Amino acid sequence: MALNKTSSVVGKVSPVTWWLSWWRRQSPNRQDRFANLAPVAAVVLFLAAIASAFWYLRIEEVEREQEAIKRDVEYAQQRLRLRLLERQEQVMRLARDISNREIRVDQFLIRSESLVQQYPEFLSLTWIDDKRRVVATQNTSSLSQSQQWRSGSIVKLGETETLLSLARDLMQPIYGKVKVEADRDSFMNVLQLHTPLSNDQGRFNGVVLAEYSMEGLLRYGIPTEVLAKYAVALHDGDGNMLAGQSITSRTAVWSLLPGSDKPHNDYQIPVSPVGNDLVLRAQTWRTSQGLVGSGLFWLVSVLSVMTAWMLIANWRHTRRRLQAQKALVEETNFRRAMENSMLTGMRALDLRGRITYVNPAFCQMTGWNESELVGAVAPFPYWPEQDQELLMRRLEEEISGQHSAGGFQVRVKRKNGQLFEARMYVSPLIDATGKQTGWMTSMTDITEPNRIREQLAGAHERFTIVLEALDASVSVAPLGSEELLFANKLYRLWFGQNTQGHLRLVQQAGEAYNGEKVSDDVDDMAGLPTVGLTQAGSENAEIFVPELEKWLEVRSRYINWADGRLAQMVIASDITPRRQAEELAAKQAERAQTASRLITMGEMASSVAHELNQPLTAISNYCSGMISRIQSKQVKEEDLLWALEKTNHQAQRAGQIIFRIRSFVKRSEPNRTLSDVSAMVSESLELAEIELRRRHVRLTHHVAARLPKLWVDPILIEQVLVNLMKNAVESIENANRPPDKRQVELRILPKHIENQSVVEFSVMDTGAGLPPGAMERVYEAFFSTKVEGMGIGLNLCRSIVESHQGRITAENLYNSGQVTGCRFSFWIPVETALTTPKATEVNE
Repeated sequence: MALNKTSSVVGKVSPVTWWLSWWRRQSPNRQDRFANLAPVAAVVLFLAAIASAFWYLRIEEVEREQEAIKRDVEYAQQRLRLRLLERQEQVMRLARDISNREIRVDQFLIRSESLVQQYPEFLSLTWIDDKRRVVATQNTSSLSQSQQWRSGSIVKLGETETLLSLARDLMQPIYGKVKVEADRDSFMNVLQLHTPLSNDQGRFNGVVLAEYSMEGLLRYGIPTEVLAKYAVALHDGDGNMLAGQSITSRTAVWSLLPGSDKPHNDYQIPVSPVGNDLVLRAQTWRTSQGLVGSGLFWLVSVLSVMTAWMLIANWRHTRRRLQAQKALVEETNFRRAMENSMLTGMRALDLRGRITYVNPAFCQMTGWNESELVGAVAPFPYWPEQDQELLMRRLEEEISGQHSAGGFQVRVKRKNGQLFEARMYVSPLIDATGKQTGWMTSMTDITEPNRIREQLAGAHERFTIVLEALDASVSVAPLGSEELLFANKLYRLWFGQNTQGHLRLVQQAGEAYNGEKVSDDVDDMAGLPTVGLTQAGSENAEIFVPELEKWLEVRSRYINWADGRLAQMVIASDITPRRQAEELAAKQAERAQTASRLITMGEMASSVAHELNQPLTAISNYCSGMISRIQSKQVKEEDLLWALEKTNHQAQRAGQIIFRIRSFVKRSEPNRTLSDVSAMVSESLELAEIELRRRHVRLTHHVAARLPKLWVDPILIEQVLVNLMKNAVESIENANRPPDKRQVELRILPKHIENQSVVEFSVMDTGAGLPPGAMERVYEAFFSTKVEGMGIGLNLCRSIVESHQGRITAENLYNSGQVTGCRFSFWIPVETALTTPKATEVNE
């Protein structure tokens, strides 16, 4: 019962009372907001009501216009359709007379001329037989001469030919639209009517082709009152305009109305009953101004907008004032929170030196609270007793304005008597009116920074001692400047205090590494070296300094100096003892190579003697024969000349053998040149074939065509090939292979190994191969698998190949698990020959 009573009481509350109760429950800010928005809402509602009335009237007007254009276009469509049907009947009568053979060609021309002159929409009338040959034609002068149907011509136009075939198949009139050339640069759309002809048996006997002008159909088929009110055009089924004119669609305000997605001033209807796939479209020339042209509408709109704008401006102004007041309170609270949370102590003095303000950080540093400090005068309680005289002078300077912008360092006493280092900065305290009311002092505890500074100073001193004691020269200089940022003791001892030594080291290191002069110029725009940051500096370079008579290993890198500038650090180490040791080792290696060649030729001495014995014996025989025949006086001049030529040839042969042996064993300095691989192989084969023939070993070789030239010492490469082939022959000899298995194969092929192009030399024999334990030690010095071997041949071969940046390998050859021989191969990179000849000369 109580609940029902309460519900009845609530139901009796009037709306006004409920609104007043709701209004009082709102906060003042929300009441101000609603009070400012209510007039704006009223103006907006008023404008909406006016606009709705105008929209309603506009919709009524649009509906009337749509009914009018629909009625007129349907009337024009009926007139155009009737005119086409009349012309079709006349063409069909003409076709029926031709089919009944009631008219001939001359009569067809007369009747066609009458029709063309009587009805301007006709462009031409053409009689075409069943062979698609034009029998007779009559056309107007408006058609281009190139497109006129000429008597006796064959119809081969694509669209016309298709329509003609369709009329033949259906045996009924067929409409179709085509494009013909009106003049040299333009085309016109034409409507064609193909009316079929039949013979006595009722079969297809040709057509009567009537061509209509699309513009003529519009001009003479549409009533003039329709053309005056609308822009009329003929379109095809795809929406392409064939004739007439159209009005560009305009976007109006009324197009935003629901249901107005189609323009009200446009209407189209197909002319399809005659089967010609034409669409008649009309657009109104003149429409009503609508809402856009209504002065009353715009007057009401402008007044409503102005009223709403003024109300909104007043509301925004009130909001800005409230926001400014809120921001001021927030700014005050923020500044107070910032002062209370900052770690820098803040102290304010008036013009007489009395403390007027301290922040919590100042109180926390000194240990005294705000009540104990505010209002205090000098000497202040945080001053140490032993520094009070100094601090009093500083205070007098501070009050008189003689303070330093960089601040000053003082000692401060905490309440517990502990002292700490602090730095104080003083600045004038200016109020809102620009008048100075005192002095503001900030104090920072610098005890920890002082400790860190002392540690950094000690570390820097230790670092400097280490650099000064280095056995290498260290220098740092900025790019594009002659300033020397740092130089250790050894640099100063070698080059002095200037940057000339630093720049010279960089230049010589770049020339040694790249083979050209390197510049450290700096780009003015980017502030970076004009060459790459890693070029001529990231790799070690060895240079010789004549003034010091030392070889130096130079390393450099780019660093960011303490002031942010890009600088270059150069470290130069004395490597003279190492270079001397390397030169001595190179000379020893050269002597070993020469000794190896001499040993090889010594081992091949018997073969060489056998090879020389043949030409010498032939020379002796030729000379003995000539002496005998001269003594017996039975010699002819031709026979004598022949014997002398043979003797000369054998002498040259012996001389070439001696010259090749002498060139091979002759000691010379390393001389790398661009050498032809085929020439080196030929020289090696001529030296090795002596030993091969003596030991009855067959040699087969294959050299690939178009091999690139290599930057090598040809004598050293020949020495490697001769040694490998000699070892192969000895391996076959020691294995006692039968004659059919005594064979050595030499192959030279281009390959791609380790991501570089190389030329591979391989020597394969049919000997006993290498023992399993000797495969890893075969290149060691003084290790040999032969009883009388010295163990330096393959070691020298590996040294020679690796000095040319190549690699040498050995492997046994197997057949059904049995060792059938051994294969030694080495390769020389092509890139070394093409790109680094200067670097190779420097290293040598």
